[in-house]
Amino acid sequence: MQRRFLSSVSVSAGGSKTLNNGRWSVKQVKKSNFKSTLDEIRTSIDSSDFVALSLQNTGSYAAAWHRISAIDTPQMSYLKAKYAAERYQILQFALCPFSLRGSKLTVHPYNFHLFPRDELKLGMPSYSFSCQASRLTAMAREGFDFNACIYEGISYLSREQESASKFLSGNPILAEPVAAPSSPSTVADTVFVGRIRSRVKNWRQSCLDSSSKTGDDDLVSSLRKLVLGSEQYGSRLCLTIDVCSERQVQLILEMLTEFADDVVPLLIASKSGGTQAVRAVFMSSKEDMDRFKRELQDLENEENRRLRGFREVVDLISSSQKPVVSQNYLSDFTSIHAKFLGPLPSNVDDFSSSLSSAFPNVVDLSQFMKEISPLSNISNLPAAMSSLNRFFAPVDVEVANQGCPIKLDESHQMHGQNAVMISQLFAKLSTIQKSDYQSSVQPSEDSYALASDQHASDENVQVWSKNSRRVSSENLVFIWGLAKKMTASTLKNVLQKSHNVFAQEFDVKLLDRSCAVVVFWQPSSSETFLSAVNNEDQLLGGSLRVMVAEGLRAAGYETYKRACRLGFWEADLADSLDKTLESSDTDLDSDTKPSEISWTSELAINFDEL
Repeated sequence: MQRRFLSSVSVSAGGSKTLNNGRWSVKQVKKSNFKSTLDEIRTSIDSSDFVALSLQNTGSYAAAWHRISAIDTPQMSYLKAKYAAERYQILQFALCPFSLRGSKLTVHPYNFHLFPRDELKLGMPSYSFSCQASRLTAMAREGFDFNACIYEGISYLSREQESASKFLSGNPILAEPVAAPSSPSTVADTVFVGRIRSRVKNWRQSCLDSSSKTGDDDLVSSLRKLVLGSEQYGSRLCLTIDVCSERQVQLILEMLTEFADDVVPLLIASKSGGTQAVRAVFMSSKEDMDRFKRELQDLENEENRRLRGFREVVDLISSSQKPVVSQNYLSDFTSIHAKFLGPLPSNVDDFSSSLSSAFPNVVDLSQFMKEISPLSNISNLPAAMSSLNRFFAPVDVEVANQGCPIKLDESHQMHGQNAVMISQLFAKLSTIQKSDYQSSVQPSEDSYALASDQHASDENVQVWSKNSRRVSSENLVFIWGLAKKMTASTLKNVLQKSHNVFAQEFDVKLLDRSCAVVVFWQPSSSETFLSAVNNEDQLLGGSLRVMVAEGLRAAGYETYKRACRLGFWEADLADSLDKTLESSDTDLDSDTKPSEISWTSELAINFDEL
């Protein structure tokens, strides 16, 4: 069958055929225009079927072996992504809600500039974060404005930080209704409730008398308030009751239900957390009470918006329940979880469960791409787009929201273009697979790769290749203490001459400059080799004895897994493995069950560039 080549993609912005050189007008959103853009973003998400996103962080992986590789189980891949997400900071968050109707792709691209800043003087966020020099250099070459990022970047709080900030702010909080009042269980509780009830009754009666007696002069009114401990909350009378424990708070709230017709309780939080007082506010009428509660809710909503900052956008995506398309699920969403939801869990299953509560439908574009044979080994967007040109998959891109006009020599919006390219690549893949993604059709798991299903408890490490072979992790051995500048092919030749165990088929891969992994294809060969290296009595002579004498060390796969679990993220894998072997720390979560790995010819010995 002859395939037609698609030479270009026609792009329209506002109905005109413009920007057909692969550049789109992306709206840049900073602190100055963030608030005015929120309604527009909400409309864009509501009117779209999918949401594509792309992050620009201050770094990715600190060392070569920190990168997720084919030998990593899902748990180990997660631990590597978790370490990077907690270490580096998001500076740009590109977002592109989009819809696909036949060959027409309608996009709404935005690029948000972020920076964690304690604007509300609450001590949050007080992030320190790492930066990779190479990443900052690349961003500078693209024209990234670091001054604008620091001064105009949008700040935010995670959901967990927002909950904590309500106590730190010191603003009164409307108390939740008491569901099931409990009678005092001790004599002390009974005495405490009786004393507070009497105080509240006298105060409430004075409020009723004050509202009915308008003839008292200011001095008499002030003396009455002073004697009864009455204060003003805005224009309303109130009584503040100090508490020493949450038990007292509960008792007071239960008691105040007796006066629910005209008294509203508020909680006053302490700076150290918890509640320091309960404030009872007197209402002159039912209408006054309804108005007061609305005022409190409006104030709380406004304060919450100030606290959330950019997380308002994350919550909009989450509440929309629209499928989210990401080029790199694990890297992107560990960062999103750490920055906008809360601390990352310790294992991948808990992470998947926590994330799915906020983002139930995540499309991992890198997995979706693997279903198209020519894209099996493509990991970057431009290469993927170029490879797809061999297929006839016309896509007309229409930019629905008008961003700032750009010139071809301006590259500061390049990252904002990535989210558009992700949506375009998704559309072309969908067209190639002849899948219908109309909004009236609910996408099924067979249509695209749902990341949340693929990264959970599965212990198999998947590598998509025609030449892959399954191998147990028990057949992998890590070796280090090698001669400097030794290539993988040289190492394989040296090993072949060092021991008769290497007379059988085996493969070698350099993980970094300090360490390599050996794959044995014959059962028990790995045990024989490990025993030989770690027991000098079995070394009768030859080059292996010399290598061991010169510092060669070896360990099984479990040592590598344990290094990741214990967080030994040294720059060289050899140092991490040494530290693991010397560590006496017990790992209660250790899983000694062997994992099955798909080993490909691409992973064997052709890694001299490391």
